[in-house]
Amino acid sequence: QVQLVESGGDLVQAGGSLRLSCAASGSIFNINAMGWYRQGPGKQRELVAVITSGGLTNYRDSVKGRFTISRDNAKNTVYLQMNSLKPEDTAVYYCAVRTFWRPLLSDEYNYWGQGTQVTVSS
Repeated sequence: QVQLVESGGDLVQAGGSLRLSCAASGSIFNINAMGWYRQGPGKQRELVAVITSGGLTNYRDSVKGRFTISRDNAKNTVYLQMNSLKPEDTAVYYCAVRTFWRPLLSDEYNYWGQGTQVTVSS
């Protein structure tokens, strides 16, 4: 059974930084892409950043230049370094993994984490 365990969420002041981690455990092979999504209060879930097994990345416009996604293929772990945080970044952040090919920005993933809360105070 595959599990995704996120960590690193916290309460931080605007302008601060956090680093989220997501470790995939269990029988998981041939990861194609790992992504970070978020869902703010009263909002729909949205893609924050995605990274493929080959290192190709994409970010939503509002986080470009502030967030960096990276991964450790040997550890099946994906990270999200978040700098210059803003109150509008407040959300539950979810990691997602897919083991089949889809276009980079596809929302199709076969595994999801439980989420970690990020709260940015003004």
